[in-house]
Amino acid sequence: MDLFDYMRSTKMKQESPLAARIRPRTLDEVVGQEHIIGKDKLLYRAIMADKISSIIFYGPPGTGKTTLAQVIANTTSAEFKAINATAAGKKEMEEVITGAKNTLGMYGKKTILFIDEIHRFNKGQQDYLLPFVEDGTVILIGATTENPYFEVNGALISRSVIFELKPLSAENIRELIHRAVYDEERGMGSYKAEIDEDAMNFLADLSDGDARHALNAVELGILTTERSTDGLIHITLDVARECIQKRSMRYDKTGDNHYDIISAFIKSMRGSDPDAAVYYMARMLDSGEDVTFVARRIMICAAEDVGMADPRALQVAVSASLAAERVGMPEARIILAEAAIYVATAPKSNAVICAVDDALSTVRQTGNLPVPTHLQDAHYKGAAKLGHGIGYKYAHDYPDHYVEQQYLPYELSGREFYSPSGNGYEVKIDEHMKKLKKNAKKEDSAKKD
Repeated sequence: MDLFDYMRSTKMKQESPLAARIRPRTLDEVVGQEHIIGKDKLLYRAIMADKISSIIFYGPPGTGKTTLAQVIANTTSAEFKAINATAAGKKEMEEVITGAKNTLGMYGKKTILFIDEIHRFNKGQQDYLLPFVEDGTVILIGATTENPYFEVNGALISRSVIFELKPLSAENIRELIHRAVYDEERGMGSYKAEIDEDAMNFLADLSDGDARHALNAVELGILTTERSTDGLIHITLDVARECIQKRSMRYDKTGDNHYDIISAFIKSMRGSDPDAAVYYMARMLDSGEDVTFVARRIMICAAEDVGMADPRALQVAVSASLAAERVGMPEARIILAEAAIYVATAPKSNAVICAVDDALSTVRQTGNLPVPTHLQDAHYKGAAKLGHGIGYKYAHDYPDHYVEQQYLPYELSGREFYSPSGNGYEVKIDEHMKKLKKNAKKEDSAKKD
């Protein structure tokens, strides 16, 4: 490193955001994530013994993925290289690999390659790394906010240990805020600031487990608040509210949290919990989710989980979808909430989906079974000579507009696909079908007598 590089590095450390300056340098300074870096845990032991293998850190923003990578960098005797997948290309990776080979060959020293946001690498870029991870040229540390089992090359996954980081607790965030305000070496202690307890609690709560969000608010508050007559900068509840005006919502329309929230929304409607359904719907809408996406999920749930137990549920869901698209936000929230509550409180039955899935499975197993001749079309030329339609019984000519005859292919005679549940309208459907069949048998017996 030359003089200019040193001066640039020093200046960046001094002027970098608080969240970057106050990052822990050792394991003992790390706050939270005890489930993976507790003193009896694998990762703690591996770092302390300098026996790191390829690993991938997976978790929401602000939970310490990059922090843990830097702790490893400060602890290990290996060469440490870091790149960000949003900016790095194959050229940068080739340079790292060439350097790693030279370091290993000349000094017998391993190289740890930290790739932030590794999910941003395409398949080709990830494939390029594979042989060098496999032969030990580099030890990979990847960080991602996305589920690595979906976003990272399966071969890389199989050669790595996955560590999932959890959102930090409110107590964790409070500890970091206190450190940020009063640490004179790397925090804002030199500014002589004080933070009220209720302001600290407010920031810890609204940061929603994201340490970076809380620390950015602390920094903004200290830098923009005038000193009081006592010479101190007071971070009060009002100041905290101005600096973090909206809760940090972990909701990425293409990320894991998106699928977690929508999954909880659907399962809440299916589980007949209107309160949870409205809550998760509000989470999506507040994060800017498209109303049509929410409406589609309500329609699917109405068909899949309510079904014929309340056929009106699908009508309500479809109507709500059309109305929400035409009206738009914010009024669409009311329309969608009405539909979600209707579906959540409706009687439930999955008999319809069971019926169609069973039928599809049967079709795939049995192939194109012939339609019974009496059901075949008798209108086209020559059909009568082939016997098509002969013997068909017109249902409206019989009592209750019902007559028993073979409708399924003969090979599936007696097979039942739809079995009404004992819920909601399906009770009436079951009673109606049993009544029709019973009366038809009576009529048939009377004719025989």
